Amino acid sequence: MELKEKLLSSFMAFEERVDVHSQLHDVRTSAIKNFEIKGFPTKKEEAWKYTSLNAILKNDFTVFPKKDSAIEFNQVKKYFIHEIDTYKVVFIDGIFSSHLSSTTHDGIDVCLMSSALTKPKYKMVIDNYFNKIASKDDSLTSLNTAFANEGAYINIPKSKVADKPIEIMYFSTGNESALMVQPRNLVIVGENSHVQIIERHQSLSGNPVLTNSVTEIFAQKRAIVDYYKIQNDDLEANLIDNTYVSQQKESHAYVHTFSFGGNLTRNNLNFYHYGERLTSTLNGITIIGEKQHVDHYTLVNHAQPNCESFQDYKGIFSDRSTGVFNGKVYVEKEAQKTNAFQKSNNILLSDKATINAKPQLEIFADDVKCSHGCTVGQLDETALFYMQQRGIPKKEAKALLMYAFSNAVIENIKIPELKKRITTIIANKLGVKLGFDL
Repeated sequence: MELKEKLLSSFMAFEERVDVHSQLHDVRTSAIKNFEIKGFPTKKEEAWKYTSLNAILKNDFTVFPKKDSAIEFNQVKKYFIHEIDTYKVVFIDGIFSSHLSSTTHDGIDVCLMSSALTKPKYKMVIDNYFNKIASKDDSLTSLNTAFANEGAYINIPKSKVADKPIEIMYFSTGNESALMVQPRNLVIVGENSHVQIIERHQSLSGNPVLTNSVTEIFAQKRAIVDYYKIQNDDLEANLIDNTYVSQQKESHAYVHTFSFGGNLTRNNLNFYHYGERLTSTLNGITIIGEKQHVDHYTLVNHAQPNCESFQDYKGIFSDRSTGVFNGKVYVEKEAQKTNAFQKSNNILLSDKATINAKPQLEIFADDVKCSHGCTVGQLDETALFYMQQRGIPKKEAKALLMYAFSNAVIENIKIPELKKRITTIIANKLGVKLGFDL
């Protein structure tokens, strides 16, 4: 049975398993109908022109994983930022792990989507925020909405600063020969509040995994959201990440994406402006090899005046790897005094590596500062020769040049322990050891 047919036939069984109110039932039903009509995206669609899911969809994925999967902390400790104290929301094969998690309701809400979707005390919040900015047209977002049940629910009330970062971790054990999971996250950051979030999807075996994730983030007036995505997975892991960000007046939202591993990774990142004098920042580093594929698809919708957005993506591609960057800035007629900056810089270390870049600006206002640019090239041979002449071995010289190339993005990491971890991962990817492997 094809995966699409399996998912459609499983929908009725899924709804019987979850306790949902009628309004959510209508949302799910509408979403599954949209997926039934559109199916999985293909390369015939402009947005998916350079990314094919055909090979992945041939796997016989299990869509309802077993509930008896269990792992111990020492098996996964290295994937956490254990140098600092954090709240932890951990899932194993899509199912919440209470013994690995550390949630809280003390001043802030860090808990489960399954609780928020079913308990009466959360009904008003769910009615106001769930599925409000997620695309109703995108087929994979619709598929996730239809099966939405588990994930992280984070609600930071007005004038609160989360006292420590929040880690959202999704582990796949490999107990299934092939597994599909669809986590759904909802993040609400109240007026004048601040939160730091680290998200990771990690396979613990060589079995194929397909993750179709959706995250909705709401930044209210003067809120600060600092969100980090670490993608450094097994070569049989596939991730489709759909993130939607709604910003109100004078808010600051940062999404940093570090793509270092996995078979296929597709990041759909969408920012929507609903207030003046706000700032959106999208940073990314991609370092991949072999036949890995990473596709960044970004949208910043400037709908209000006096707002800023900054996009800075760096890519290093070796072997037969493929990168895609499709960044779109849309400036509406009302969005005067917009300042939008977009940049994609890429290095190809192999003649067989490929990058497809398509930066886009659509501007309907006449008083704006907007720029976009893309570069594709190789390492500077003159700089490499200069470093070798001063006693630096060629391998280390190459690594230093590539690290310097990535450094502008690394410097934007505001959690020192995370910056150290990312720096070490990059060093290891570039062949220079700095202490521990991950």
